[in-house]
Amino acid sequence: MPWWPEPYPNTNLFAIMLHVLSESVRHAGHADILREGLDGRTGLRAEHEKPIDEEARAAYRAKIEQVARAAAHIKG
Repeated sequence: MPWWPEPYPNTNLFAIMLHVLSESVRHAGHADILREGLDGRTGLRAEHEKPIDEEARAAYRAKIEQVARAAAHIKG
C-alpha cells in the first residue's frame, strides 16, 4: 500500500479489511449527505424521518449560494 509506511511488517488481512471497511463507511456517509441534499430524506426509515422545513431549507440554500458567489468573485 503506497500510503502505509515501509516496511509493511504488520500488514495482514485484518489490517486490510479494517482499512477497506473504514473507507467504505466514510464514503457511504458522503453519499448519504449528497442524497439528503437531493431528495430531502433525512432518516433510515420513513417512521424516523423528520418533516422538512422547506422555507428554512430554501433560506439555507440561498445563504450557501451567496457565500459561493462571493468566494468566486474573490478568486478572480
